[in-house]
Amino acid sequence: MGTLILIILVLALIGALPTWPHSRSWGYAPSGLTGLVVVILLILLLTGRL
Repeated sequence: MGTLILIILVLALIGALPTWPHSRSWGYAPSGLTGLVVVILLILLLTGRL
């Protein structure tokens, strides 16, 4: 279950990169927040708490 959540969040991180013209003004906030969630879940997965 944890691995599936991690894979989905990595895909969301890739999808949140500001590469489209309408999202260039967003900066790196969407990918930064998603990246933070991925890092937290990775730490929880590695410590066995997820």
